[in-house]
Amino acid sequence: MKLQSLAAVAALSATMATCLFAGSAFADGRIAVALENPLAAKTKVVAGGAVFVCEGAECVSTAAPSRALTAVSCKALAKEVGRVAAFGGETRSLDADDLTRCNASAKAGVQTAAK
Repeated sequence: MKLQSLAAVAALSATMATCLFAGSAFADGRIAVALENPLAAKTKVVAGGAVFVCEGAECVSTAAPSRALTAVSCKALAKEVGRVAAFGGETRSLDADDLTRCNASAKAGVQTAAK
């Protein structure tokens, strides 16, 4: 009985360690977005699997999956909040060509805050 309990504990420990290491390998990161025009009100938008909180001329996702750092995700965000001036995370940022693709279908007439 003691041997079976020890084996069960060892198996559980190995499973937990695998989950912890896999979780850190696929850890979510932060994405910061600069908007060309500030928003009039605080807004939450889901784009690319990330939740962005937008306030003023900035949107931030504090727990974005790596797939959210793409021009496609930027485009989904721009459809809701307007043109994007910068879109980047801890490891990389979108370049000028990606931002052009991102802004191709940006929402027109977004209500902006008074300057």
